[in-house]
Parts: sequence; C-alpha cells; structure tokens
Amino acid sequence: MPVKTLIQRSRYYDSVHLMQVARRLTHLAGVEDAAVVMATEANKAILRQSGLLTAEGIAASPNDLLIAVKAGEKDLDLALGEVEKLLAERTPERRNETEGGYRPRTLSAARRATPQANFAVISVAGRYAADVAWEALHSGLHVLLFSDNVSLEDEITLKQYACRNGLLLMGPGAGTALINGTGLGFANRVPSGPVGIVSAAGTGLQEVSSLLARYGTGVSQGLGTGGRDLSEAVGGLMMLAGLKSLQEDPATDVIVLVSKPPAEAIAIRVLEAAALSSKPTVVCFLGGDLKLPGETPNLVAVRTLQEAAYLGASRAGVGLPGLDDRLAEESRRHSSLVEQLRTRLKPGQRYLRGLFSGGTLCYEAQVIWRDLLPEPIFSNAPLSSSGPKSQSRQLADSAISFGHTVLDLGEEEFTIGRLHPMIDSDLRIRRLLQEAADPQVAVVAMDVVLGYGAHPNPASELGPAVSQAHEIARRDGRGLVVIASVTGTRDDPQGYDDQVRILESSGTIVCDCNASAARLAGRILCVL
Repeated sequence: MPVKTLIQRSRYYDSVHLMQVARRLTHLAGVEDAAVVMATEANKAILRQSGLLTAEGIAASPNDLLIAVKAGEKDLDLALGEVEKLLAERTPERRNETEGGYRPRTLSAARRATPQANFAVISVAGRYAADVAWEALHSGLHVLLFSDNVSLEDEITLKQYACRNGLLLMGPGAGTALINGTGLGFANRVPSGPVGIVSAAGTGLQEVSSLLARYGTGVSQGLGTGGRDLSEAVGGLMMLAGLKSLQEDPATDVIVLVSKPPAEAIAIRVLEAAALSSKPTVVCFLGGDLKLPGETPNLVAVRTLQEAAYLGASRAGVGLPGLDDRLAEESRRHSSLVEQLRTRLKPGQRYLRGLFSGGTLCYEAQVIWRDLLPEPIFSNAPLSSSGPKSQSRQLADSAISFGHTVLDLGEEEFTIGRLHPMIDSDLRIRRLLQEAADPQVAVVAMDVVLGYGAHPNPASELGPAVSQAHEIARRDGRGLVVIASVTGTRDDPQGYDDQVRILESSGTIVCDCNASAARLAGRILCVL
C-alpha cells in the first residue's frame, strides 16, 4: 500500500495525544497503519523500519509534526483530511486538564501549590527530562523519572547526586513504583504488607507485587530503579540505595530484589550489601548465573518471578506449602493438560509465538523456554546471556516471525506513534491474527497486564481476537493453543477474576502466572 506524509512545521503536541490520534487514524476505513510523531531522528529511524518514512519525512526537522498514513489510494486523502480535526479535538483527558481547576504548568509552580510534597513524578520528552529531574532533586524531592531517552551520563550524575543527598532517583524509564501504599505509573492495587521490593524491571515489580497479594500478603514499598541501573557504568546506585532504605525500614520484614542479569561486579556488590542485613532477602536476577557470597543464611536465589513472590510470601509468614511441592503440583496438572492440548495440533505445527506487552515477562518466558526447547528462540529483545545454552537470537525483521519467535511489543520499534500495548491492544491483535494464519504455529503465549494506567478492559478486546484466531486455524483444518497469564489482583480497576473469565470463554488457557504459562507452552512443544 502507498504511504503519504503530511508535515506541519514547528508544531508540538503532547505525545499521548499524538498516539491517540494515530490510533484513531488506524481505525479509519482502508488504513493499514499510521504514525503521528515529532520528526526527531530517532522517530524517523523507527518509521523507516515500519515502512512509513517517505522523502518528505526524511526532510522534516525535529520541531516538525510528521503524519504518515499507509492506506489504499482512495483512502489516503480522506484519512489525512481527518488529521486536523482529530488534533484539535479535546479528548476527555484534555477536557479534564482545562476544566478541572488550577493545574501547575511548571515544577516550581507545583512546589508552591503543594509545599508538603516530597516526591515528583516526571514524564516529559526525553530531551527535557534530565533538566526537570535536576530541578526536582535540588528542591529536595525524591524522583520517579518515568521518561526515557535520558543519556547514560545524565543518569549517572543524577543518581550520584541523589545518593549523596539521601534521595531516590528511580529511572529513567522507571514505569512502576509503590510508595507508601500509592501506585505510581503502571502499578497494581495491592495491600500494604511486610515485603519490600527493589526492581530494575517495571512489569517484574508488577508481577511480583500482584502474586504477593494473591499469595496472601502485601507490599511495604516497591522501588523501581530503571533498566540500566545494574550496568557496570551506573553501578547499581539505586538498587543499593533502595536496598539500604528497606533494610532500615521498620515496616519491611522481607526484601525481594528483581532484575535482568546485572554486570558481574555489580551483582557481587548488591549481594554483599544484601548479606549485611539479617532480613530475609530473595534475589531474582532473571537468567543470571547467581553465586551467593559465602555463608549468607538470609539470602536465597530464585530463577523466576513466581518463585520470588512465593518465597517472599513464605518468609513473611504466610502459611504456604513448600515451593517444591507447589511446583510439583503444577507439573501434575500440566501433564494431563499437555496431552489434551497436543491432540488439537496437526503434523507440521511445531512453533511457538510469544506476544508480550511486558518486557520483563517476555524475558522471563525466554529464560524458561531456553531450557525447554531444543531449537533457538528468535526475539526483538533476546536474552543477554551467552554460552552453550544461549538459545535466544536477534530476530532479523520484527515484522516477520521465524521459528520460535517471541516479541516484546513494548519496544520502541512497535510503540513509535502508538500507545503502549498495555494500553492499546490493536497491534497485538493484528499480530495474533497474523500468527494464527501461519500453518506451522502451534502455540501462542501472551501476557495481560492490569492495573492503574493499563487498558480499562483488555480481555474485552483480546478475548474476541482469540476466538477469531481459533476460527482462522479451524478454517484451515488445524487447531491452535492460546495460553495467557494475567498480571493483576482482584482489587485492580479491571478486576482479575473478570479478565480471566472473559479470556477463558474465548478458549484461552489462563495460567496462574507468567512463569507457569511459559512452562505449559514449552512442555506442549518440547517433543514436537
């Protein structure tokens, strides 16, 4: 299909509003894809990968608004003709901004309006984020830096300043926190309790905190660090600061640490700091080869987010069966289910497709599949580990699946000009139907993430799409297995039980957690 571009010179809009406009454009008749973004070089690079960058787009400056639409010839001009109306339209969110009373436009104005505040949540364009974070820190505020595209150098100096001054600088790209019972960013509604979490992974924090709630306990504090924190360059500054604050917190009895594999020297530093306290500490460095230092009776290392939550709850005093017994019971349930699900498949159906909205959940699933599946796993966000068991490889083209393919749909290549898949299901639905049409696909696995900021009813869109995927396979004389997990609680705005019920009614197999869903999917395929 042809692509047509419209450039509006020196015109700026809030990125969320632009994403909402792009989404509405893609719903217009005849439109295959659309993007509405500022014409930065980073945005142009991603548009190029998506096939939406034209010569006009290449020539645009970073201060220009770039609108690109891929559609049939007769629909292109109609779609572009709608853009101005959509840009000018006041969404419910924008009406609230103008009709909800005084809203400070600057950090200093917000400080004057709320002098008792000691915390700032920053979500602005990346090129401004570091400056705003500096202003907040110099004002004595702890910071959740939701923004990404902050330079590594800025992150290091911001965190060094915060540590010297007894402040938290969570981020950049820290999407989730639970502070004194209040969820910030993407967070779930969980009870207060004795387990404190420090996580370098947003959906990792969500999965662990939600499972803790379902296992019968709660969270004292949930601190995000940003994904680069445990790199050699940053040095684990915020993981160490968060750990120290929880060790000193009288409301925290048990600590859980979550991350993808840290740099080796930083992992040692964090574990040595954790061993200084007598508080039980559960460490989940996903996919890492964790070696605990010396005699450390308070430390336990686990492989999955499920195990981290389960042992965290156990050490907090919840009367749970032993972890080995719990996993053995799950294995028994899966054994009979695996045989039943395999009967749906035809010869030639041998591949797995993972469609994830949560980057950490995508990573955890790959760690599990690496050990279960004899063939390599291709991904746009492959595992960082190396060695003979490294079965995760970079996907050549994220638009085209190959073999076992696992996608993190929250990566920038998919979200440019679009809302995140935890908010907007459109891209995942399109990819689900694409995978269902592939005669070699046997199993599709996906996560559904609930909570503040997420889609208000994701199952209402994903459920019908799963039913459609099953119908595509049936028309071709095949079966299809769709497996999901739901990250959330009964108290979330979407309602955990309601979401599970809707998904199951569509033929989706819903497992207790992401790790369980990955194990079930892997067992179905490991001998095919």
